[in-house]
Amino acid sequence: MHNSKHIHRRSLLQAGLGTTAGLLLPSMLPASDSVPHHRPQAKHVIMLYMSGGYSHVDTFDPKPALTKRHDQSIGEEAKAAVSGQPTIKRYLKAPLWKFQPNRECGTEVSDLFPHIRQQMHEVALIRSMSCDHRDHGEATLQLHTGSTTTAMPGIGAWMSYGLKSFNENLPSHIVISEHRPYNGPQLWDANFLPAVNGGVQVVPGNDPIPFLKSPTSRERQQLELSLLSKMNQRHLKQRQQDSQLAGRVASFTAATGLQQQAPEALDLSKETKETLTAYGVDQGDQSSYAAQCVMARRLVERGVRFIEIIDAVGACRDNWDAAHRDIASHEKYARRVDQPIAALITDLKQRGLLEDTLLVFCTEFGRSPWAQDGKGTKSRTHHPNAFSCWLAGGNVRGGVIHGATDDIGNYVVKDMVHVHDFHATILHIMGLDHEKLTYRHAGRDFRLTDVHGHVVKEILKA
Repeated sequence: MHNSKHIHRRSLLQAGLGTTAGLLLPSMLPASDSVPHHRPQAKHVIMLYMSGGYSHVDTFDPKPALTKRHDQSIGEEAKAAVSGQPTIKRYLKAPLWKFQPNRECGTEVSDLFPHIRQQMHEVALIRSMSCDHRDHGEATLQLHTGSTTTAMPGIGAWMSYGLKSFNENLPSHIVISEHRPYNGPQLWDANFLPAVNGGVQVVPGNDPIPFLKSPTSRERQQLELSLLSKMNQRHLKQRQQDSQLAGRVASFTAATGLQQQAPEALDLSKETKETLTAYGVDQGDQSSYAAQCVMARRLVERGVRFIEIIDAVGACRDNWDAAHRDIASHEKYARRVDQPIAALITDLKQRGLLEDTLLVFCTEFGRSPWAQDGKGTKSRTHHPNAFSCWLAGGNVRGGVIHGATDDIGNYVVKDMVHVHDFHATILHIMGLDHEKLTYRHAGRDFRLTDVHGHVVKEILKA
């Protein structure tokens, strides 16, 4: 899309790395840098990432054969789920929860997600996802950046780079995360893209963004910033080629705008009791997953392009990966997100925002249809060959199911959607051609989907 010949622009924006990374605002980019490749079908993305890998066969991909064949061995002749894994006997494990259909479209979802099931007529469910790695770090990196091995710009950074911000005082890319997820800030880093496109992390609670509150009065702060600006401009005139100084000057302006608007955007106190109750937010709650979903809607209303909520509850395996110990742990994590996500869909629709907002519900991989530790055990292991994700809003066909796995959910047998295809489709909905959204770095053109990816047009209205 652009290249590194634009030395001054690129250097200026990358100068914000370090403590100011992500605080430069998209409005600083020239308008010509923000023209979509085709008519956008949505204006905003809310990415709902379920960290740890939920089980597709216990949530969105019903497999009666697993129930019928519970504790049966699929034998050593069955293909291993992971290349190079020692061949062992695998005993199939029945889902712990029953599946029931959505009343309007018939899409079956397990009792883990009773509220989301009621919204499946708004959802395009993809039951044929696949990725390239079985470990959390690599698979999580691929879900966000397209790469399993090398840190690259995240999807939110690419989205910010390709599209203009609607609000010059808020970042175009915000990540709401209570705890450090797998790979940490690499997931929302701009990497070689201009630093303006990196995600700003919001930590739910009383101090969502460090130093957001000014220690002095607004009047005094303005006087101090005015004096600082004059000194910086005088200094800059004598050093025209010092891009780091120019970037630091711009970051002060951006941070000031953030201080003015972010506190109000993240404050839920003005939400009605009815709205908070629908999401499951208690009075004064500023940190629960339900509160984070309300924040995401408020950020959409205020023009933020890309918001990701990372459902990482705590330390390693205090997430959906607790299925290693006992698949029954899924109930805890599903209960945390089910009502808020369903309420988010309803709330966006009632406010006329669902058509302009693409919801992306995803995880890094699925779970094996067999018991991880042998016959009769409670757990399921990682499964990259088949899993389920879904999209809603933004010109997505509601109530449809795309792709299929075999009778036990082991392999995709119809219409496989690789992570690269998933990314291409998301970008397409936002008006971006994944093959044209490129950035020249280190002598070659890079893109989110590398040299892969196809838009899954079957789940789109037009």
